Amino acid sequence: MLAAVVFGIMATAFGAAWITSVALKDIAAEVGGIRAIPAVAGSMAWIGTGLGGILMGHVAKRVGVRWTVISGALMVGVGLAISTLGPPLPLWIGHALFIGLLGIGSINAPLYIYVSHWFDRRRGSALALISSGNYFAGAFWPPIFERTITYFGWRETMLLYAVLVIVVIIPVALIFLRAAPRPAAAEATGSSGRGAPRLGLPPNAAFALMCFAAVCCCVPMALPQQHLVAFCSDVGLSTSMGAAMLSVLLGCGVLSRQVWGLVSDRIGGLMTILIGSIAQVIALSGFLVTQDEVGLFMVSAAFGLGFSGIIPAYALAARELFPVAEAHWRMPTVLLSTGLGMALGGWLGGYLYDYFGYYAPAFTTALGFNVLNIALISFLVWRRMQADPPQPAAAAAA
Repeated sequence: MLAAVVFGIMATAFGAAWITSVALKDIAAEVGGIRAIPAVAGSMAWIGTGLGGILMGHVAKRVGVRWTVISGALMVGVGLAISTLGPPLPLWIGHALFIGLLGIGSINAPLYIYVSHWFDRRRGSALALISSGNYFAGAFWPPIFERTITYFGWRETMLLYAVLVIVVIIPVALIFLRAAPRPAAAEATGSSGRGAPRLGLPPNAAFALMCFAAVCCCVPMALPQQHLVAFCSDVGLSTSMGAAMLSVLLGCGVLSRQVWGLVSDRIGGLMTILIGSIAQVIALSGFLVTQDEVGLFMVSAAFGLGFSGIIPAYALAARELFPVAEAHWRMPTVLLSTGLGMALGGWLGGYLYDYFGYYAPAFTTALGFNVLNIALISFLVWRRMQADPPQPAAAAAA
């Protein structure tokens, strides 16, 4: 029940960040057609979300997650309202500071930490479910946004959604988000041996490699999500068709993420990241070889099935490999790294399109980042196997 409630909060909060993706060309048309400007707004929202998660992880530890979630909902509404005053500067401020840093940053990472304290044996499945809220938002909201933007405009859509976020999230947080259970003393300190780093590397060195890999994996992850609607328009498909493809991509991500959660409960976070990254690079290459409607629907579905388990697996790996007493900063930091990758990928796609006039160079660059991510995670998996052979049952119980 709790995980389902948190899933609903995530799905509502993250919907705010998808309006700019659907309205990318409409917003760019107001600034000379430069797509990097609205793309930067989406990137700033991701960066703000990651930085806010670190800050609000500490705040939630002191005042409780209920109050950070409530304040986050209010700030998302404020950010959407400010964004309607731009582009460019008000759009950037609204997304970076209010929607990202103070808004979703107060919701996303604190809820990851919160849910991880409630689940032991099925922690991977629980994290996969709540993290699906972002992609459910991406599957559910874009077709609606496409209609409202067409009939009312992107500014009016942002204002309407601001009201929705506030009236939905605040009552749910007040009713359902009670104090989380405290971990056992041995688990909190890592003295039981569970949660201690098992990579044969200094803990912070291993963590730094994991975070850098997270950046590299999310650059290619962001490109189809941020630019698919515009990409479809460029190859002669309608905006509504592009929004439908984005919904297929993210809808497949929602469904397959639950399967990835079950897989991660058995094989652990690191191995799940590796398998998901390989699936992602295969699917991403499909955007370079097809531009017809049926082919793009198939590639979008394959991409959604492949990439969806990666981010919750990073959060799970951080929780598995380090003591729970450090979760309030390690989990938000790894989520910040994924947010930085999403931000870089979204901006880079717009920048390379503006420079070359088509998306193939952007997809090729994204493939390079994906390959680097696979190399880094392969090294960490190898170190894990050398230092501590995999013990799925122990990892699930941790």
